[in-house]
Amino acid sequence: MSETPPPGDRIAKVIARAGLASRREAERMVEAGRVTVNGHKIDSPALNVTPSDKITVDGRPLATPEPPRLWLYHKPTGLVTTTRDEQGRDTIFDKLPEDLPRVMSVGRLDLNSEGLLLLTNDGGIKRRLELPSTGWLRRYRVRVNGRPNDATFEPLRKGVTLEGERFQPMQVTLDRQQGANAWITVAIREGKNREIRRAMESVGLSVNRLIRVSYGPFQLGQLKSGEVEEIRPRVMREQLGLTEEEAGRTPGPQAKAKPRGKPQRRRK
Repeated sequence: MSETPPPGDRIAKVIARAGLASRREAERMVEAGRVTVNGHKIDSPALNVTPSDKITVDGRPLATPEPPRLWLYHKPTGLVTTTRDEQGRDTIFDKLPEDLPRVMSVGRLDLNSEGLLLLTNDGGIKRRLELPSTGWLRRYRVRVNGRPNDATFEPLRKGVTLEGERFQPMQVTLDRQQGANAWITVAIREGKNREIRRAMESVGLSVNRLIRVSYGPFQLGQLKSGEVEEIRPRVMREQLGLTEEEAGRTPGPQAKAKPRGKPQRRRK
């Protein structure tokens, strides 16, 4: 006979829904003894909790979860996509608008890359968007130093293995030659560490500019460098296939709340 699962949700999921951390980070918080439930310190994330349970993290009551939200952010070059940098470099979180709630990035763009980065206040949404099984296409405009022709990219279209790491086939289109540089469009589904830069190096090209222009159905569009724009809740729900419960909404007045869709610009 199968046992009835305990009521509620896993503690890490609840912490992530509150926007405090990703689910994985929340699990580490629990294992480090930073979380208490009803006054008792816990050290295992294998615990279900309900709304009636009193949860604290680092001695502070866990905030009531807000409905999940998603933003487009045009990341400039020269910023790292981490909350803290060991080398003291500026992070994207140092430059976001002050009135933005606590957010997490969906994946990363490296220091010298720019363009579309998704931000969310919900750890579950972050995980959903980053899962390899999602398979969303990420599209980039890439400038390389060199004079490639269409045949140059054939190995990348078939998929290459570099230093023992397999890169899935890329969609690569040669757009135009501009002096000593060429502009190309690249689309990938995985987004491994420095994947495009390493792939171009393998065919003798050096990337000197890399701009992500889309992530799945979400487009950079005319968003200027450093600007943030929230995706309307209805659009987010439809594109992510969220249920009313996952979207933090229930039928009635709450479901009819006006979406927040105006851009939020970086403060100078």
